[in-house]
Amino acid sequence: MSDDKAGVRYTRTPYLIVQRVAAARKDVYGSIDDAVVVQAQLLRGEQPSNTVVVAMHPIGSPGYLPIFAELARSGFHVIACATRYSTGDAPLQMENVLADLAACVRDAKTRLNYQRVLLAGWSGGGALMAGYQAESTTRVIERTAAGEPTLLADTELITPDGLVLVAAHRSRHQLLTDFLDASILDESRPEDHDPELNLYDPANPNQPPYTAEFLQRYRAAQRDRNRRITAQVQERFEGIRGSRWPEDEHCFVVNGTMADPRWLDPAVDPNDRVPGTSYLGDPRLVNNGPAGLARFTTLRSWLSQWGLDTAQVDAVDAAPRIEVPVLVIVNSADNACPASHPRAFFDAVKHDDKELHEVQGANHYFSGQRAHLREAARVVHDWSLRHGFTAA
Repeated sequence: MSDDKAGVRYTRTPYLIVQRVAAARKDVYGSIDDAVVVQAQLLRGEQPSNTVVVAMHPIGSPGYLPIFAELARSGFHVIACATRYSTGDAPLQMENVLADLAACVRDAKTRLNYQRVLLAGWSGGGALMAGYQAESTTRVIERTAAGEPTLLADTELITPDGLVLVAAHRSRHQLLTDFLDASILDESRPEDHDPELNLYDPANPNQPPYTAEFLQRYRAAQRDRNRRITAQVQERFEGIRGSRWPEDEHCFVVNGTMADPRWLDPAVDPNDRVPGTSYLGDPRLVNNGPAGLARFTTLRSWLSQWGLDTAQVDAVDAAPRIEVPVLVIVNSADNACPASHPRAFFDAVKHDDKELHEVQGANHYFSGQRAHLREAARVVHDWSLRHGFTAA
């Protein structure tokens, strides 16, 4: 398959990366025996290159995300790799996702013979890439967030040569906490709300523009809710771990996960987004819709990717351990990732070989914004050229 739309011609070649993992419990439907299979695509320009961009997102297939196809049109070789959780993130554990990324990087080096690897993370892929880059230099993850042994501990992590983040938030657990509906005080009665914290209740006396006092109270209530869920998860998990069947799991629903005050008040974490909207549509409808973050999850998954105090993969926390050149691209009208997240990551990188670029007017997906998409790809190209990662 080839694509030559508004750029150089490139081929798209699908392939599989297979790992063997002995596990008592299957987290993903359709896996055969002990095989863990991830689907990858090599987007390869006509010109040879000894450098490859590796892209991954915790869920879904990055091969069809706009930025990675545009990088291929710009002449890059790009490996767009899915994870074992490409069909849904309910059982996702970030430690396993890091192991999947390690397998992709290793395959790029040893089988495809690329000499240099650039990690590129868009949106939720940013924390994943930053986390891997940091772990490949200095290991800190020894067990899963649930305290169980992890394949990652025995997995070789080849250190990539550079890191690019585009419209990326700092972590799934920080993002979800910003999104949690603080008016839900009891997970067993999600239909009952604290009327003074319900953003979508027109009778709520707290309306945009929100006061600093209200925002402080609301953010504290969001953190409290995340920690209440975590406490319930840990209690349930301890009961399972102490039972005859320690490999059992429990699945549950989290309601109210799209109630960030910044959706309604453009002065909260300001950028150029359109108030009253989000990347998934009307935030009021998304708040309890089926596509919301963390809507369906499991005990181990909550602790690994959503628990504020238990999750182990966060770009800002990882930043001080990153030693390679870093490029951060911010979309000024991002309607998904908080404007403060990529800047917090950039500030946390300790070395000076880092650059930050803002694409004015760009939304999260570059939807309907071909010129903005080309600008982002051009920024990546020029940065790569300056660092010797690509030819002129």
